[in-house]
Amino acid sequence: MVHTMNPIEKRQTYKQAWQNIQALIAGERDEIAVLATVAAELHHAFPHFHWVGFYRVVAPGLLKVGPYQGRHGCLSIPFERGVCGRCARDRTTQMVADVTQVPYHIACSSTTRSEIVVPLLDARGEVRAVLDIDSDLPGAFDGEDQAALERLAAKVSKVYLEANRFASSETQQTEAAPK
Repeated sequence: MVHTMNPIEKRQTYKQAWQNIQALIAGERDEIAVLATVAAELHHAFPHFHWVGFYRVVAPGLLKVGPYQGRHGCLSIPFERGVCGRCARDRTTQMVADVTQVPYHIACSSTTRSEIVVPLLDARGEVRAVLDIDSDLPGAFDGEDQAALERLAAKVSKVYLEANRFASSETQQTEAAPK
């Protein structure tokens, strides 16, 4: 396995990235802004994260690309396809050391060699989005990444849900306002 950071440096980088994210999204009520900020901070914090982004659940069994950093991503991914689809379907983190060895991997980028995908769950345990991180290096992710990204995803889920609740209540208020 290729590790581009030692464990202490990696933990410190995740901690600093989360502190940056918290400072940037404090009081933010737009869910897309929250996801975009998370993607940007993670992408720039880790040199081996070549693609970082979110796929949002937009219909039953369907993911659509959301905010991301890196080269183009796939636009739509059904739950039945790919590592992201499996993550959404199973509601569990998927870590792939070598994507060439996974028959269900979707090659959105021909340079991707390893991938980790973490679900963002709502209060009922349903998947709202998945955080997808790709690396051009084989074996770029380990248990340290998985644990840190799962903690981050749980925290982001709470913020994301709050932003979504606010957006929904604003829409309802606008629709109920006298015309």
